[in-house]
Amino acid sequence: MGHGHSHGDHGVVEVGQRARTTIIGMLAVFGALAVAGLIWLWPSSAELSSALNRIYDAPGVTYEDATIQSVEAGCELAPAGAPGSPACLTATVTLTTGEDAGETVSVELTGPNIHNGLRAGDDIEVARVPTGDGVFYSFSGINRLPVLITLAVLFVVATLAVARWRGFFALVGLGIAGWVLIGFMLPAIIVGKPGMAVALSGSTVIMFIVLYVAHGVSMRTSAALAGTLLGLLVTTTLGTLAVSAARLSGFAEENEYDLAQLAPGIDFQELLMVGIIIGGLGVLNDVTITQASAVWELRAAAPEWSRRRVFASGMRIGRDHIASTIYTIVFAYAGGALTILLLLYFTTREPIDLFGLELFAGEGVRTFASAIGLILSVPITTGIAALTVGPARELVEAPKHESPEPPAA
Repeated sequence: MGHGHSHGDHGVVEVGQRARTTIIGMLAVFGALAVAGLIWLWPSSAELSSALNRIYDAPGVTYEDATIQSVEAGCELAPAGAPGSPACLTATVTLTTGEDAGETVSVELTGPNIHNGLRAGDDIEVARVPTGDGVFYSFSGINRLPVLITLAVLFVVATLAVARWRGFFALVGLGIAGWVLIGFMLPAIIVGKPGMAVALSGSTVIMFIVLYVAHGVSMRTSAALAGTLLGLLVTTTLGTLAVSAARLSGFAEENEYDLAQLAPGIDFQELLMVGIIIGGLGVLNDVTITQASAVWELRAAAPEWSRRRVFASGMRIGRDHIASTIYTIVFAYAGGALTILLLLYFTTREPIDLFGLELFAGEGVRTFASAIGLILSVPITTGIAALTVGPARELVEAPKHESPEPPAA
């Protein structure tokens, strides 16, 4: 077997030529299928327009910016302190856009909006509604862009300050991956394209982009990518079987029913699977690149070790990584489903009985399928990387030079 060498931040590591050819060939097949899937499944503008039942406002309704001058308890129809009246607030605002700019009007805040913590000086959006009895204004939303932009800038600065060029390329990869998600995957799902094909094609392209852009083109990255794609297949297979066996419909909350009215072409059972696949991509990528890097470091530090020994050492690292990453997955899903979990405390039935409901079972399938795929990706990636690096090499000791004998007296 011929050998090549892989260079980079991990020293010089010998790479088996057969393994190199196999991995490159496998990735070429995956990449070609993914690109073919994008070409085949990419929705046209006409398809997307015909699939959307857009929500239109009443004629004449516009949205204007306003600044809050004051907030007081109570509303016109429900004065503060009135017995049995619902909680509400009245905000006095000055309009800053539109044909009534500069005028001061009153806007009522009811329901969840009373918990926003709005106060004088905040910028909000109001809906201007013309009627036969005059113009009315109602609360529409809060201008949260300054906060989001500030956080985004801090995120970029922190990434570049700590990770430097590696962080820059990670951000570039993230931007391209976001474009694939928003520009291809979501529209394709809306128009009714096969959800699983969309998820696998889009996720494969995203992983190619993210790994190679962020970590460079090398056999180490290729080994991690191969492990990622195989782990993705495991997650997809397990998720598909679990969704089918649990008879999940994909309709767990009111949002799904609303979306079904707006985009009737969506298969919600497949949409659930797409969510499982996309939700596990980030953690899966983290685990596989760590395992491949660990194997590369072990081979560089101990070229005399057999591949079996490199694999065993890499798995010891992987077990620690699994233990910490499982918590990441479970708590990430628990945080996202916190409102749902709190509902368990407000029923007379045993909580264990409620886990059979789709609201809870869907989150359970999502969590377990991702976790199992993640766990199995560790030995898969470690094995691929261990087979990719060259075989053990005997260490050649430097010849010892004998001290010259002292000259005869």
